[in-house]
Amino acid sequence: MKTLVVSGGTSGIGEAVAHTYLKRGDHVVVIGPNPEKGRKFLATAEGLGAGERAFFLTADLSLVSENERVVGEIGENFPAVDALVLCARFFRSRRHVTSEGFEHNFALYYLSRFLLGHGLLDLLEKAPEPVIVNVAGPGVEAGRIHWDDLGLERGYDGWGAMFQGGKLNNLLGVAFSLQGRGHRTRYVLDFPGGTATGFAGEFDPATAAHVKEMLRFAKPVEAGIAPIVAAIDSPPAEPLSAFFEGRRLDLRHHSFAPEDARRLDAVTRELLAG
Repeated sequence: MKTLVVSGGTSGIGEAVAHTYLKRGDHVVVIGPNPEKGRKFLATAEGLGAGERAFFLTADLSLVSENERVVGEIGENFPAVDALVLCARFFRSRRHVTSEGFEHNFALYYLSRFLLGHGLLDLLEKAPEPVIVNVAGPGVEAGRIHWDDLGLERGYDGWGAMFQGGKLNNLLGVAFSLQGRGHRTRYVLDFPGGTATGFAGEFDPATAAHVKEMLRFAKPVEAGIAPIVAAIDSPPAEPLSAFFEGRRLDLRHHSFAPEDARRLDAVTRELLAG
């Protein structure tokens, strides 16, 4: 019996993964900001006969303090974590800054994944075959990292923020694997492609129309989560691996440059310390 932690597990890919493992008889901890969706998740679990194995933690993961609280609560209630599945993301057409001073996309899509991965590492290491699956954007060429403006104060664009987040997560995986030599926890970056599960966000009219069109051609969620489930069931042997719609990527690509990963890690720790 496994214990999974799923951020963004009340909708979309995260929800589908959570339900998959509840049906298998595992413990599933879902993290999300909406108590109503949390109650729906727990009610669904009851309907599956899995009520005693389903847990919901209400948290705004765009806040550093909330990530730290969640890590503490999971540590108090679970002896080990077999898999951490990182799905939480929220598109914003207009720039938004959290109460802690971070641009929202940077905070939710990147900082939260940094904090949860590092914060739960001790619990992961206690599991037989631990794995972190970061559902992000490996293999997506669009966008770039704005090293001199990670918060995108100059010329914010919603798509640019999302693409930057994907590239930051590429480097997060690299840095994690470089620092974790000797750890048993495997890190998997996965881009499942467009899935017919919705696209969480606040959109301007043009973006809303574009998203609606994208969803017309999206794959069923069962196909989207297949590589995620495979990575949880049989973690790759390598410390870090990356997949684009099921195809393994070459980590020698510039998106996974170790020197950039070390740079981002140092910048991140400095921001969090400040």
